Amino acid sequence: MDRLLKRVEQLNRIGIALSAEKQFEKLLEMILHGAKELTGADGGTLYTVTPENTLAFDIIATDSLGIAMGGTTGEAIKFAPIPLLDNQGRPISNMVVTSAVHQGRTINIPDAYDAEGYDFSGTREFDRQTAYRTRSLLTVPMKNHQDEIIGVLQLINAKDLDNGEVVPFSTTDQQLAESLASQAAVALTNQRLISDLKKLFESFIQLIATAIDQKSPYTASHCKRIPALTMMLAEAAHRTDSGPLVDFRMTEEDRYELETAAWLHDCGKITSPEYVIDKSTKLETIFDRIELIDTRFEVLKRDAEIRYLKKQLESPDQSLAQQVQDEYRQEVAELDAERNFLRKANIGREFMSEQDRQRVADIAQRRWKNPDDQIVELLNPEERYNLTISKGTLNNEERTVINNHMVATIKMLESLPFPKHLANVPEYAGGHHERMDGKGYPKGLKREEMSVPARVMAIADVFEALSARDRPYKRGKKLTECLRIMSEMTLDNHLDPDLFDIFIKQQVYLEYAKENMHPDQVDEVDISQLSFYRKRAGSVTESRHSA
Repeated sequence: MDRLLKRVEQLNRIGIALSAEKQFEKLLEMILHGAKELTGADGGTLYTVTPENTLAFDIIATDSLGIAMGGTTGEAIKFAPIPLLDNQGRPISNMVVTSAVHQGRTINIPDAYDAEGYDFSGTREFDRQTAYRTRSLLTVPMKNHQDEIIGVLQLINAKDLDNGEVVPFSTTDQQLAESLASQAAVALTNQRLISDLKKLFESFIQLIATAIDQKSPYTASHCKRIPALTMMLAEAAHRTDSGPLVDFRMTEEDRYELETAAWLHDCGKITSPEYVIDKSTKLETIFDRIELIDTRFEVLKRDAEIRYLKKQLESPDQSLAQQVQDEYRQEVAELDAERNFLRKANIGREFMSEQDRQRVADIAQRRWKNPDDQIVELLNPEERYNLTISKGTLNNEERTVINNHMVATIKMLESLPFPKHLANVPEYAGGHHERMDGKGYPKGLKREEMSVPARVMAIADVFEALSARDRPYKRGKKLTECLRIMSEMTLDNHLDPDLFDIFIKQQVYLEYAKENMHPDQVDEVDISQLSFYRKRAGSVTESRHSA
């Protein structure tokens, strides 16, 4: 009775351990080793039922032969899965493990060599090659909560606890093994349900990211590249062994949480109108309105030509005719120059000088006769407003619409019932447009108010945007130019200086560039020429002189 109580306590202990185990391979090992321990079996195999109606070998162990394969052993199982059905779809029942599945019951065989009705030729061949002697077999089907068989636990050669001799599996052994198999089936089912839900969740967030990327040809793959770059920088920060971020460390759950946030960082863009996202020039709406302005210039040139021809007819004097012709050519040249200037101004750039903005205003005042026979200014107020956008292609109102995607992102994510291990996803995803000096959006957070992962995402978003080749208003920049701009942004308290230093020193930019940037963009980088490091070097020199 004492021995039985100890075995029941052992069963409870194993059951509790099975419920707590999160790694699938370790769980399989615990099931088999626990069953062997409970029954005193020398060996055993754990099979799982596959969607292809086969029994796959998951883990094999035989103590007396020193055999351990599958699970976490690192030793691959090379045996082919055992089919449950023949070519005509009929059950295969001449093997013990397949019969246990089809009959849905435990099969307890005292001696394999004396058993009838089963094919043990493979067992006998194994024994011949290894000098082993297979005697007792206990084969237990594992059923889930829906009474479906998901696997088979097979134990070999029970040993007498007193003398170590091989004996048949007792009724108590069978009951304990069946109890363990039942608990194991629950644990395996839970693991699979969790795994399936995790896969569904990951597929769903990637589906959202893909939908956002495909919403606009100009942001294709942005939502896919950000997770890659974010994790590269986060891992680099995790590896650092000195400096301000020496204590930053990530667990596997931390990594999963950050990568999830990176996938969802722009989910609010699903609410952004396409005409704003896809605005490739300053005058683009349904079409690029620069074409309307081109037409007006053609009208002005036509009118100039009419005036010139009239003067030619009215001026028989040859010298005067030459003067009229020169004036006409000069006027056409001025019109062409102004039209070309406006076409260039229509292309969004990173900076438009005040001088160029003033020239747009001057050209706007040129007069022309519209189709209603009215004399009006060449550019209407809305066209002039858009053509003088100082950066990019979006005016203030459109930029507000775009910026609102961060508000939408945060609202959408905060409305989701994230589990505890994903509780920081809204904060990480919603902070990649904040600045270290509090001048970012949407919350105007300062550096000390942001987590390290949120600051990591801010750097990833900037670098991807600078290097991307698919933006409507610019070409993808080379590495040197990207890092020069980011260096200045860091000095301007836009980006986190400690993370930028890691980004540069550990060559995260180069790791990303080799995988995601065009070879033409990957030029030689001299970090000593970056303003961030020049200023640091100057500060050190100044400090030494002061000392």
